[in-house]
Amino acid sequence: MTHPVPAITVKGLTMAYGSYVLQRDLDFAINRGDIFVIMGGSGCGKSTLLRHMVGLKQPASGSISYGDADFWTLAEDDRATIIRRAGVLYQSGALWSSMTLAENVALPLQHYTDLRPEVIAELVSFKLSLVGLAGFEAFYPAELSGGMRKRAALARAIALDPDFLFFDEPSAGLDPISARNLDQLILELRESLGATVIIVTHELASIYAIATNSVFLDSETRTMLATGDPKILLRECADPTVLNFLTRGTGQREVRTV
Repeated sequence: MTHPVPAITVKGLTMAYGSYVLQRDLDFAINRGDIFVIMGGSGCGKSTLLRHMVGLKQPASGSISYGDADFWTLAEDDRATIIRRAGVLYQSGALWSSMTLAENVALPLQHYTDLRPEVIAELVSFKLSLVGLAGFEAFYPAELSGGMRKRAALARAIALDPDFLFFDEPSAGLDPISARNLDQLILELRESLGATVIIVTHELASIYAIATNSVFLDSETRTMLATGDPKILLRECADPTVLNFLTRGTGQREVRTV
């Protein structure tokens, strides 16, 4: 039997804004190849945890390790090297409105590689084709639907073939069909890139459709209440707050993704 290999390990993590503690005593592991969901109600600190993991906010205490490297004890250059192995899809997409899709996707390749312009152009077209946007290189973000903008932002996030993909509410603002298509695309990219995926979401359909592991953050106790495969948590978790979330308050322990 193959044992899981931790890709990211969080130990004793406390997140705070000044004297206000948002979450404390977070302990969980994200295994290599996981689609790991950070879940919980509004205001519990899901996006803040993501910011800690991608180097945008330093923890009040505790550690976040990539492999054996304690991220926040590293020198700034070493932290930057780790983050270059990550792609991030923000909730808004964060595309540059004055740039075409090709120009947006080319940015990380131009900034972090010495590839010739013609090679970059080929890679950009390839990445756009992977997300179903072949032929849209010359379009501007404003000319696309919300779902297409999300896919364009995803193409930019995978431009450097990252080991880690971080998503902040990827389905926000999408209709159910577009959201389900995005879930399928995330599964396909995880397989093709071999990446470890970390997603902030409260969308139960997406959680049950793609997640292999998770952590549940609670705003009242200001700590985690559970970690593990959400489908197993649905069947076995005895905590009423977790069960209430996973069943939309019904208490019915069956998975419904449609």
